[in-house]
Amino acid sequence: MRDIERLVDGFQRFQQQYYEDAPSLYRNLREGQHPSTLLIGCCDSRVDPAMLLGCDPGDIFTVRNVANLVPPSNTDRGLQGVLAAIQFAVEQLQVSRVIVLGHAHCGGIRSLMDRGRRCAAHGGETDYLERWMDIAEPARRKVLQQMPDASEAERRRACEQASILISLRNLEDLPFVRRAVQAGGLTLHGWYFDLVAGALLAYSARADAFLPIVCPLFTELA
Repeated sequence: MRDIERLVDGFQRFQQQYYEDAPSLYRNLREGQHPSTLLIGCCDSRVDPAMLLGCDPGDIFTVRNVANLVPPSNTDRGLQGVLAAIQFAVEQLQVSRVIVLGHAHCGGIRSLMDRGRRCAAHGGETDYLERWMDIAEPARRKVLQQMPDASEAERRRACEQASILISLRNLEDLPFVRRAVQAGGLTLHGWYFDLVAGALLAYSARADAFLPIVCPLFTELA
């Protein structure tokens, strides 16, 4: 019950902040939302996009799923919820940027890298996580091929970042995204939150690497 009470107390703090202390925000939001950014993030409880980026309600339109993946445009009907949200953000909300936000120590990527060990775990049941992570399978194969002697932790980190690039490519293949980018009204970004160091990295096409845009405060967190 304490967890439930924490959530209720949290809502009361939210109510105080946005309905009593600053009521104008939600008065404006009643008329509709106008976020400038679509953020595709992971559903990991440690990686809350609004908290990480200091956003108020209405600032970002967020899609969250396991391992912050964007399915390919030729996917089957069962995976279209993410694509529908992206289309809504681009066509209806007319966001000006899309950010794919990956992160360190991602459980979905860990499951992907360990998929050989998972095969017998579910017997004849459908493994929905396995099916979903198929989207990032090219990243796993690339990492295993290019980093055969790396440690398990190094390969996972590389796969976390490589999967962000797969999602960016899948975004570029969506016709409505491609049109908006070509018209100059939309930009695409790949970000990586290093939750160990407390740093934020962004993909640079020129360097073909993730480079720090916010460096860690300390070299190592305890």
